[in-house]
Amino acid sequence: MDIIFLREVRAETVIGVYDWERLAPQTILLDLEIGIPSEVPCHSDDIGDTIHYGVVVERIRQSLAEQHFLLIEALAEHIARMVREEFGAPWTKVAVTKLNILPDVKHVGVMIERGHRPR
Repeated sequence: MDIIFLREVRAETVIGVYDWERLAPQTILLDLEIGIPSEVPCHSDDIGDTIHYGVVVERIRQSLAEQHFLLIEALAEHIARMVREEFGAPWTKVAVTKLNILPDVKHVGVMIERGHRPR
């Protein structure tokens, strides 16, 4: 399977269990791996035959501006479902990282995989 990857995508969203976390949007980092449904774009060299990663990033940012979550696990699930359902990816891996949320801890995050990755 061919995979598109995006590293350290910054997005703003309201997320957190505690009231103080939900007072203002936080910057989160996203790492995504997105399975491409076929090898066609490797041969066609046509953007229409692949998953357009710029559109994926725009759609994620739009969604996170509109929808808020308590848990990063729920946010990761939302992104994975969106990538699979809206963009037709057979498999995706999503990591969500909150920055400087705990004293003396630089990053806190979760990583999930959804779908089937052919071997």
